[in-house]
Amino acid sequence: MCGIVGYVGARKAVPIILDGLRRLEYRGYDSAGLAVITDDGQLLVRRTEGRLRNLEETLRMEPVDGCCGIGHTRWATHGRPSEENAHPHRDCKGEIVVVHNGVIENYLALKHELIEAGHVFKTETDTEVIAHLVEAAFHGDLAEAVRAAARRLKGLFAIAVISKLDPNKVVAARMGPPVAVGLGSDEYVVASDVPAILNLTRDVFFLDDGDVAVLTRDGVLLTDFEGRPIKRAVTRILWDPIMAEKGGYKHFMLKEIFEQPRAVRDTILGRVGQESGRVFLNEIDIAPAEFRRFREIRIVACGTSWHAGLVGKFMIERLARLPVEVDYGSEFRYRDPILTPETLTVLISQSGETADTLAAQREAKSKGSRTLAISNVLGSMLGREADGVLLTHCGPEIGVASTKTFTSQLTALFLLGLYLGQLRDTLEPERSRTLVEDLLQIPAKMETVLTADARIEELARKLFRATDFLFLGRGMHFPIALEGALKLKEISYIHAEGYPAGEMKHGPNALIDENLPVVVIATRDKLSVRGCLRYEKTISNIQEVKAREGHVIAVVTEGDDQASKLADEVIVVPDCRSLLSPLLEIVPLQLLAYHIGVRRGCDVDQPRNLAKSVTVE
Repeated sequence: MCGIVGYVGARKAVPIILDGLRRLEYRGYDSAGLAVITDDGQLLVRRTEGRLRNLEETLRMEPVDGCCGIGHTRWATHGRPSEENAHPHRDCKGEIVVVHNGVIENYLALKHELIEAGHVFKTETDTEVIAHLVEAAFHGDLAEAVRAAARRLKGLFAIAVISKLDPNKVVAARMGPPVAVGLGSDEYVVASDVPAILNLTRDVFFLDDGDVAVLTRDGVLLTDFEGRPIKRAVTRILWDPIMAEKGGYKHFMLKEIFEQPRAVRDTILGRVGQESGRVFLNEIDIAPAEFRRFREIRIVACGTSWHAGLVGKFMIERLARLPVEVDYGSEFRYRDPILTPETLTVLISQSGETADTLAAQREAKSKGSRTLAISNVLGSMLGREADGVLLTHCGPEIGVASTKTFTSQLTALFLLGLYLGQLRDTLEPERSRTLVEDLLQIPAKMETVLTADARIEELARKLFRATDFLFLGRGMHFPIALEGALKLKEISYIHAEGYPAGEMKHGPNALIDENLPVVVIATRDKLSVRGCLRYEKTISNIQEVKAREGHVIAVVTEGDDQASKLADEVIVVPDCRSLLSPLLEIVPLQLLAYHIGVRRGCDVDQPRNLAKSVTVE
């Protein structure tokens, strides 16, 4: 989750490192620091608690200069946020420094061993152990010392190391959290994520677990932890760096909410035939015959991606008539799941680097299941280890609270459901054509929802002082209630809970009074008998809330008068097929969370205690 940037080349390192760290701020952090090897061979470190601007001010007062360095933004796991615990961390002699993302599980045992050998520790962190291990193994070659240290570490880690004893060299190693290496012209950069690299180069490769990269001005040498040479494929990143900027919006989150029509279009692009209704997922390296053999699907994900998986369950079961279970990535391997070669395990992760989801994929593969990754990042670890990959095409998402990622994941899951239904002959050609036409209309309908932004901002002014919210939905709209509640919690720090509307009598009714805003997903699908029944039951739930003086905010279908007459506030979305309505319903809930968070003075792009990519358990 921490941000790492390292540079070696002919240019001054500090501006490049600071720019890279700034582009990684979305990952969340509580302190920042950097280290540079100066032209006269000194190793200088600057660290501060708090935001990156504090580090910039320190550097203004105490400048450092050199062409090789590493930087870091820290999200505390061991030791409180402080300047002392900020990275980079030194060895005893101050000749080696390390930045680290992850958790070293055996750091206490290593620390005691090193103390007995005469090492003196100055911080509460697990990271400092790495610096001392490298020092103990150093005999003139920094890369070999890092490899020796890495072999002794247990847990998850991505590290970058420099030393004045072996200057003009950055050594990086990976076991878990992501590491990308950018290949420039006589300059090279290593970072936790691609946005930190794009201003220098678009030619990138990603380290696998057990890889060590040695960056010098002459190029990059790649080995495993034992020192054996290896190769990794170079990827050309097509994102424009400008895509990662705010583009005139006040916050990244708002920009990314408004980018959703484009992100959904791009995820559909090239994958459907409008006239035939066929879906083409040619990039998935699993043969059609094998898809037909699957007898069940497991969807595994965390957070927002888990909510997408819950919606995907309804989509796939309805379209392909295959049973689907949805698991939390953090729980999956601990319950010894029953999987067979006839199980397809679908792993969903925006970054493709979520530690729990990666662990779940490895568990599934060990039990003989084929795996399919849905991710937004080309070349991610999840994708590299999966049997097949279905990429969403969002471009970079900077805001910690996922928005366009969620709707693109829903789009990818709908495409997967259509694809499976066509392969398994559970969809007639005419129905496939109709469903594809409906899907292609979603981006334009999203744009219509976004025109209600000012109305939702006005609604936020009425609601931002509330201390609790309840979100209700039935069927596949229940996951949207969960996601709406999660967005509000993340962004505004208001306690919010998503609940199945049919469970109101089993507890939540006790919470309702005149001070509780209740957001109800009350859209209507005129084409479905089940949809009409769900709608009538939801109307009864609204009446239950009103009978207890609750304040109802209803998300309703355009032209629906019944729910509108009962609710205190109404948010209207265009009419669409029930299976696709979650793509529209979530948009106003994202906007509501955003405007309430802004009204409460919260940092909506970087909520406290959260990180964009959860790369540790």
